[in-house]
Amino acid sequence: MPPWDPVEGVTAPRRVEVHPGREAIVEFDPELTFECVPECTWCCHHGVLLYEEDFAELAKRENLNRSTKQLRGRDFVKREDKDREEHVDVDGRACHFLRDDGLCALHAEHDWKPTRCSVFPLSVSVVDGEIHVDVRDSARTYCEGLGVSDRRIVDHLDAFLPPLLWDLDDPTSDVVIE
Repeated sequence: MPPWDPVEGVTAPRRVEVHPGREAIVEFDPELTFECVPECTWCCHHGVLLYEEDFAELAKRENLNRSTKQLRGRDFVKREDKDREEHVDVDGRACHFLRDDGLCALHAEHDWKPTRCSVFPLSVSVVDGEIHVDVRDSARTYCEGLGVSDRRIVDHLDAFLPPLLWDLDDPTSDVVIE
């Protein structure tokens, strides 16, 4: 299989075992690195789809009536107006759990985050019954954590892709809620 070609900007997909017996087709440069950067909360500007298992886990930690909404039969973490200028999208909104200090309340206070948050900055799709992962187009533009560390994404796919994804009928990550 030919390697990533930065001149052409095309990656040769490669099959990677993420968890025992669970593989993903990686469609991005295997040398690409990622590390969350302080003050960058771009990923928190989007609604978070909650899979059934995530919804149950969230219910153990937070008030679902205040923090979630249902849209088209699916559960999401609410995006809400934030009364500040930093850590918000251009519309002044962000994830319900984004604290004023720019940290996620779920991650900081409960050492947990929904599956969809773990996946970021990757995009998950299913092609011919197999999970494919790439870097979100929008993350390539806005995410400040790409390419800033020595932490290769491909070496840590198990942290980005929880085993739950292989048990879902449709783990596609790009679901627009608004």
